[in-house]
Amino acid sequence: MSDLIADIARQLDAGGVIPYLGSGMLSLCDDVTVPATPAALVALMTAKVSVPHKIRAKLTQAAQFIENFKHRKSVVMIMDEAFAPVPAPSPLHRALAASGATLWVDTWYDDTMLAALKAARPQGGWHQLQGLSQSEHFGQWTADYDAEGHIADTPANAATPLLYRPIGGRSPASNYLVSDSDYVEVLTEIDIQTPIPAVVQELRKGKGFLFLGCRFDDQLTRSFARQIMKRSSDTHWAVLPDEPTRMEARFLEEQGITRIAMPLSGFGAALADALQPALAG
Repeated sequence: MSDLIADIARQLDAGGVIPYLGSGMLSLCDDVTVPATPAALVALMTAKVSVPHKIRAKLTQAAQFIENFKHRKSVVMIMDEAFAPVPAPSPLHRALAASGATLWVDTWYDDTMLAALKAARPQGGWHQLQGLSQSEHFGQWTADYDAEGHIADTPANAATPLLYRPIGGRSPASNYLVSDSDYVEVLTEIDIQTPIPAVVQELRKGKGFLFLGCRFDDQLTRSFARQIMKRSSDTHWAVLPDEPTRMEARFLEEQGITRIAMPLSGFGAALADALQPALAG
């Protein structure tokens, strides 16, 4: 296993591997006060706004109910409050940010990886692309921000290190894909790649994906991962300590993803250590 981790680290530093981060990455951080799972997020939402019992545990449906019967602004306000704290990046976040990766995919709403990039690359030169809700930005699928959080004067290109947040994020502009209608709009088009920025499609070519803190036990996460990694390489890895569900196992096999059956904390510590020269630099 140490040889595999060392090999992944080398490929990361050479720009050949794309870190793909899920909400489980927050388990590596200390004193986390933001929701770290969809279940925790929907529990927070339904504690603030009463929703029908049958959808109280279903994040996208609960968010849609609030959007329909309160207002979209109510959803955004709840999300902003939930993700206002920024957890201190873990050693793995910091090592990934300082590595030679050219694209990071972050699929949760917290700003932890964003904070890691700001700390590791204070000189700027990198961009953040966020998915946009069609209810708020009809016809525009993503927003391109520079390292200071301003709408980029010059769009990101294949030479731009890029943090891609397909379901949005707290900073800098409270962009969130969270309700049923948000996802229906994206999923209607994602098979033909329309919501995925052209620069992401270019940067993924020939690259492997390293899935960290991700589960593939629902259709949404599988659909996004499948379409984001389309036309990349045929070698990928997922750190998945728990036995995969039947659908997860099928997805891993279908996509050529090798399961690394060890705790994320152990893998993360070993990978951060292997990337230490980049972090020190």
